Amino acid sequence: MDYKTKTDIQILQQIGDFVKAERIAQNKSQDQLSSEAGISRSTLSLLERGEKVNLITMIQVLRVLDQLQWLEAFELKNTISPMDYIKLQKKHERQRVRNSDKAAENPPSEW
Repeated sequence: MDYKTKTDIQILQQIGDFVKAERIAQNKSQDQLSSEAGISRSTLSLLERGEKVNLITMIQVLRVLDQLQWLEAFELKNTISPMDYIKLQKKHERQRVRNSDKAAENPPSEW
């Protein structure tokens, strides 16, 4: 789905529809879910209708519904900067290569 073309209100409505569908799928009433999430039933109703609510409210509700996997989109990935990558490449290029002729002249000692 192309969220770039949706308005903020449409996205809020989609989130609300998702919360309501999950609540019903888990066989929870608004009273039960709101109590478990530590919010009022009217706040949950606002969320399900696509009205504006605090982000913490949405997190509390999604936590109770066991639907926090969407937070993975906000994880910072460990990346290497282009400059650090170049430095690593140069470091590996500068490593000495052992001359195979010298290695043949000086066989390893047998202890």
